[in-house]
Amino acid sequence: MNLTDGLFSDTELAEIMGPKAQLSAMLAVEASLAQVQARMGLIPLDAANAIADTANSLTPAPFDLLAATAKAGIAAQALVGALKSACGDNGQWAHFGATSQDIQDTGLVLQLRDALVILESRLMALEITLGQKAHEFSDAAIPARTRFQIAAPTTLGAKIAVWRAPLRRGLERLEQLRPRLLNVSFYGAAGTGAALAPKMPDVRAGVAADLDLGSPMVPWHAARDGIVELGGWLALLTGSLGKIGTDLILLGQSEISEVSAGSGGGSSTMPQKSNPVMAEALVTLARLNAGAVGTLHQAMVHAQERDGSALAIEWQILPDMVIRTGAALRLAQNLAETLKPKAMNIDASFAQDKGAMLAEAAGFYLTRFMSREEALKIVASALKNMNDGRVKNLSSALEELAPDHDWPRILAPENNLGDAVRQAKS
Repeated sequence: MNLTDGLFSDTELAEIMGPKAQLSAMLAVEASLAQVQARMGLIPLDAANAIADTANSLTPAPFDLLAATAKAGIAAQALVGALKSACGDNGQWAHFGATSQDIQDTGLVLQLRDALVILESRLMALEITLGQKAHEFSDAAIPARTRFQIAAPTTLGAKIAVWRAPLRRGLERLEQLRPRLLNVSFYGAAGTGAALAPKMPDVRAGVAADLDLGSPMVPWHAARDGIVELGGWLALLTGSLGKIGTDLILLGQSEISEVSAGSGGGSSTMPQKSNPVMAEALVTLARLNAGAVGTLHQAMVHAQERDGSALAIEWQILPDMVIRTGAALRLAQNLAETLKPKAMNIDASFAQDKGAMLAEAAGFYLTRFMSREEALKIVASALKNMNDGRVKNLSSALEELAPDHDWPRILAPENNLGDAVRQAKS
């Protein structure tokens, strides 16, 4: 436990990806395996029932398996030993024809399936909330900024639409990756299924049907692309949420303060401050997962039919990535629900800009009446006069250089939003 877990961790996901859930998932696989093998006549029915009953009721303390796991290098082997011991004489039929990685990988898949249900639910809720906010503020003009400089008018709704779009794609990606990820592993010691040949594919299919998983013919003991694809999805998602966090930090900083979201955190010594703690956490979580997914890719460099050094990378990296993603979605939902513009400050930003962000619009407007080169010269002169303080804003400067046009109306931010409103409502 860390003191920062309330911010960077997630209780619900931590429980699903934790050691107790891991042991429970592996025991569920052993119970299913025994019952499927009994139905196929491979082990005695009485033994299978006893193994299943024991597996379903066994609750070993993770701490008690630490030494055995350290010795074996894989938790499943330590658990199988405990299961066989608890089954007495029937223990000889437990884990029949399996290898430890079969059990550990299938158990992991069961954990991930449960975790993805929660992540998907939170992602869908966030996507809906952002959609509502985008519609609500679809025509709320706000300065757009490129490379930290004011660029042109947009709307807050259009900004939110940009945040929302990757989340929609994330839901599509999740649906696509599930069949590649949620598969049983039951291939035996070297992946050939020789111990139960020629029945191994039938046993594997039976366990898969029992656990509602896929049943590929080729082993994935040493082919970890499905796991790494999930890691990529997690990093993409937290990265998208990190972009939201970054924008909220910038939009909420003292000199801008055009948007507020979240309750903020106080300073221990400066009472005027309201620190963007949750938005900052989104950025932190995104960066942590970005680094972690690079490390997770190392697990794909998997030697021969099994490589403990590669598998250990997954065991150390993946659970935290899942938990961080849950935390990021939880924080993002809070920020999205409380998001609102500060209209007076937005108006002040427009006023302080003096219309300079409409220079592009002025240039394109003037090309209706003259060459592009002439139009750009007029706009450049107008900007110089404005910046020199000769006139108060770009509209006034253009009135002098190109009269007989309704420049205040032409350069009004709300009249230069392009497709922003439609983007926000899409």
